[in-house]
Amino acid sequence: MANQMTEMLKGTLEGIVLSILAERPAYGYEITARLREQGFADLVEGTVYALLVRIEQRGFVDVQKVPSEKGPPRKVYSVNAQGRDQLEEFWRTWSFLAERIEQLHRERN
Repeated sequence: MANQMTEMLKGTLEGIVLSILAERPAYGYEITARLREQGFADLVEGTVYALLVRIEQRGFVDVQKVPSEKGPPRKVYSVNAQGRDQLEEFWRTWSFLAERIEQLHRERN
């Protein structure tokens, strides 16, 4: 089941992270910790950082460097207007898929 979870998560992680950032700005480790709190215990930190680079490059987030007490400045990510549009599209798509999957599941039982 872990492999199936990993594959399904790959397709939805961007929307999940944008949703977290829509609540409040955060840096990479905070996002990873939040995901783990939500039950994604096997999520590798590097996966989140790679995703943050991609959504920054795609223009979905704004980045601010904030001084850190320990080490170099942290990159704090916040969703911008383009990211909010992407998040709305994610939730529309998710709702469509979830309804169809649930319908298939009900028909099977």
